[in-house]
Amino acid sequence: MSLSPSIASRPPSIAAPFAALVVGAIAMGLSPIFVRLADVGPFTSAFWRVALALPVLYLWMRISERGHTQPIKMFSRATIWAGLGFSADLFFWHLSIVTTTVADATFFATTAPVWVVLFGWLIFRKRASAAVLVGLGLCILGGAALLAQSFQMKVGTALGDIYGLITGIFFGLYFLAVQAARERNAAARVAFEATAITAALLLVAALGLEHRLLPQTLKGVAALIALAWISHAGGQGLLTVALGRLPAAFSSLVIFLEAIAAACFAWAILGEPVTLIQAGGGLAILAGIYVARPR
Repeated sequence: MSLSPSIASRPPSIAAPFAALVVGAIAMGLSPIFVRLADVGPFTSAFWRVALALPVLYLWMRISERGHTQPIKMFSRATIWAGLGFSADLFFWHLSIVTTTVADATFFATTAPVWVVLFGWLIFRKRASAAVLVGLGLCILGGAALLAQSFQMKVGTALGDIYGLITGIFFGLYFLAVQAARERNAAARVAFEATAITAALLLVAALGLEHRLLPQTLKGVAALIALAWISHAGGQGLLTVALGRLPAAFSSLVIFLEAIAAACFAWAILGEPVTLIQAGGGLAILAGIYVARPR
């Protein structure tokens, strides 16, 4: 039985990759909590985040490539750039978390969509649509409103804020590199190989800048495992899946859901109230994502 032309030519649904992106954003939104609970330095926690995720990602890669008969290109140029970008992203992200407030670090890190749009135009000559630009504006306003209560620009935390901004830049480059890598490789392989590169580089940073690699308490061990398996293997893995089907600019906007997730977790776990301004910020982010959605 053959399909009618209208059905055969229908583009695939974005529901599944969008759902993966949303769940991945929520998983990544938990990372600052796990970093604070881990009783190791920022570079060491960044290293364990990716190193402990490698077995999970390797198993995923082996399962996804079972029965694959086509030749597989290992460590493509785009995947290497993704690993380098994510290494720098995690280096500055974990440094920012411990040198400024979580709100400040999160806000500056979520400027990644700005850099995705800018570098996408400068490097790949891809102009963002008006809908994406409007959605970006709404998401930035929403993110600022969500974090306004605890956001504070102080002289003592200025360096940490700069680290957060650098994090956003490298995260934006990571988005573009992963999307380029996904054109020729499956999500599992891209996630594993980029993570392997990141782990090697962050091990050098941890050994060179910090003196203790092992956590001292069971709580620290649990925090590092959760950071690796939930925020990295889960969050970054799902993000890699989504970037094979969704534009990088739109995908980076959905990461603003990290801010909504952080506010919800703070309310549910820590009992922190959600103000009307924060609720309005969450609605603005949702509106921005809706406006910028792929047509």
